[in-house]
Amino acid sequence: MADIRLGSMVMEEIGSGETVVMIHGLGGSSNSFQPLMADLGNYHVLRPDLPGAGRSGLRPGLVGLPGLAQAILDGLRAAGVETAHFVGHSMGTILCQYLAAKHSKLARSLTLYGPILEPPIAARQGLKERAAAARKDGMAGIADAVSMGSVSAASRAANPITAAFVRESLMRQDPTGYANHCEALSAMTPADLSAIRCPTLLVAGAVDPVAPVAMATNMKDQIADARLEVLSDVGHWMMIEAPARSSALLQETLEVAQA
Repeated sequence: MADIRLGSMVMEEIGSGETVVMIHGLGGSSNSFQPLMADLGNYHVLRPDLPGAGRSGLRPGLVGLPGLAQAILDGLRAAGVETAHFVGHSMGTILCQYLAAKHSKLARSLTLYGPILEPPIAARQGLKERAAAARKDGMAGIADAVSMGSVSAASRAANPITAAFVRESLMRQDPTGYANHCEALSAMTPADLSAIRCPTLLVAGAVDPVAPVAMATNMKDQIADARLEVLSDVGHWMMIEAPARSSALLQETLEVAQA
């Protein structure tokens, strides 16, 4: 295992074989995918902490979600990666969509957990307000709200550590970096889903309030031959709430893309 450092961005690298790139969501980090790593021993895995999240500082001049996508692209070029399987969660699914739509030869497959097309108008305003709250009051209140609201009641009851993990992930974020990501999401435009040509799996939580099943269904209808799996009693953090099923679905997508 090694870290690749590109300016402010830290990208964890491990293994060999075909490349799998894992892109976390808002309030997440490379650790969001840790429960899936045990089954990826035959792959070259890259897990960036996006600029402004986790161990990565903000990058001056980097603007919005397209800027974050460009940071990932720069990292892949620096690592000598020409093709990869992309795995995203939440906001990271949007970055995967951007990359697959604009660089079709780069993306071999997409596995998108809690996939987001674009935030609705009310959510965009809520993201702006959350950004202001992070800058003013820090992360504690946001961490409490997200860990309670985005992890399903069934997951919290069966395994309370799921909510604890999500809360800790939020608490570890730099408030300014988190606020920047909220603002980037609030101003984003959707990718051209019709341009995505690789095998695509959308994994939705049946009780996900952030990326509801209806949004994933809409996306499925716009991406050629996309597949949708809905996980019962699961909220927005399916890799943490249902790690075994999440990992099995990823393996299926990787196998399909290599067939």
